[in-house]
Amino acid sequence: MPELPQPVQTVSAPHPQAQVTQELHPQQQATAPYPQQYGQRTQPQYGQYAQHYGYAPYGQHPQQHTAPVPPRAPYPQQGAQQPPAPQGAAFGNPYATASAGSPGEPGEPGTPSGRRERKPRGWVPVVSAAAIAAILASGGTALAVNAMNDGTRTASIEQIGDPGRVDTAPVKDSTVTNPDWEAVTAAVAQSVVSIQTSSQQGTSLGSGLILDTDGHVLTNNHVVSGAQDNKVQVTLSDGRIFDADIVGTDPTTDLAVVKLENPPSGLRPVALGDSDTLTVGAPVLAVGNPLGLANTATTGIISALDRPVSAQGENTQEPVTTNAIQIDAAINPGNSGGPLFNAQGQVIGITSSIASLSSGGLTGSGQSGSIGLGFAIPVNLAKNVSSQLIANGSAEHAFIGVSMQDGTATADGVTRRGGQVMNVVAGSPAAAAGLQTGDVIVAIGDQPVNGASALTGFVREHQAGQKVTLTVVRDGKAIQVDVTLAVRDESSQQQEPQQPQQPQAPNQGDQPNQGSGDGSTQGGGLWDWLFGGN
Repeated sequence: MPELPQPVQTVSAPHPQAQVTQELHPQQQATAPYPQQYGQRTQPQYGQYAQHYGYAPYGQHPQQHTAPVPPRAPYPQQGAQQPPAPQGAAFGNPYATASAGSPGEPGEPGTPSGRRERKPRGWVPVVSAAAIAAILASGGTALAVNAMNDGTRTASIEQIGDPGRVDTAPVKDSTVTNPDWEAVTAAVAQSVVSIQTSSQQGTSLGSGLILDTDGHVLTNNHVVSGAQDNKVQVTLSDGRIFDADIVGTDPTTDLAVVKLENPPSGLRPVALGDSDTLTVGAPVLAVGNPLGLANTATTGIISALDRPVSAQGENTQEPVTTNAIQIDAAINPGNSGGPLFNAQGQVIGITSSIASLSSGGLTGSGQSGSIGLGFAIPVNLAKNVSSQLIANGSAEHAFIGVSMQDGTATADGVTRRGGQVMNVVAGSPAAAAGLQTGDVIVAIGDQPVNGASALTGFVREHQAGQKVTLTVVRDGKAIQVDVTLAVRDESSQQQEPQQPQQPQAPNQGDQPNQGSGDGSTQGGGLWDWLFGGN
């Protein structure tokens, strides 16, 4: 059995297993169009880094698929108009937040199979899973940087924000059992863009997707974070370059929207699908700008659903926590912010991070790139957030009002994992519903909760005002508690009970512990590995 990814504590004691490199964005320099080494950065983007393992953003890499792309290139050549990829190595060695000598703990398992809405609520034994080291692949900031439908799609802000919105499939004759990737790639090519961001750390590249004919483009927050003058450059599939303003960012979900200045006519928006109907094993196509190689398409399958991925986000003290779509399609630095398509050309996710193994041996600081463990933000979450960013420049998120850590609970003779309540915020939805310290939340609706990070991800998929049913284990018995979610604001964090300083101290709000030192996929530990910041 191969060794599992584990966090590295210091530069002097590296591990040969998967390690979190910085963002997957190679920094651009004028002397060379492509990075010479994608394992090291000449200048760390987020402070000083030591070797570590975790999730990192994909800024310069398109979503990858295991199935080869047809040899005939479906995308127009951009030639000199395509921004060159940065020369500096995209991968750095972020420092680890794990305590000295602490081994990696099992990560939270994702959905093994089946549609998301059909997950059983029944008890299951505790399942161990390898702690996943992911690398955010952003464009170049602190994050490790049938026939085509000829009708132009338009969409209002309200339509984009509707989680139930499902656009007409661009390629109807392509199916799950018999995908026509050549047709799909040709149909979606004009809807995918490359993004170049200049910051104090250098120049980086990422990916994005066109949302509407007004020129709104969705990408990852870590792709555009730190942009000088709040502007980026967007390159269309045909090589035309446009300046774009950052309309809004949401560090909590690692999403951002930019808008082209003087957008041209004929922009082709993507067709948005439904991430709630996905199944494990379904074919997928990733398109993006890995390592500055624009219009790169890769194929693969959905490996798991609801995989909890947490990392310290950009410009926020909260960890970015998402119940991600896990894929085996090849994605690399530069893919961050790019679309993940289903077999009919509908967007089902936004690629944002990968797990990677060190390519430099025991002491090497390089990264091996894609190893078939990639992660994408579900499109239904992206619909909600992007519509708010376009309308308001920011996004609101639902919350329960508890601080948590991973825990286990036994009821009816069966033990399972969940999120253990450490504190309840006075006046919060949790307090109104009667949640208590020591409760272990093991399900939200029909979705099993495998830990604190998983619960956080599920809550963020909902909107304020919605009622959810939590399955809670209290005093050895499973009970159901109805909670009406509320909007989280800054004052809610100040209401959190203060805890003594200790390795297992719970974080504020609906967040799991940060820096617990156990190498698990929860809290700030992974995100710190991914982003490498303090």
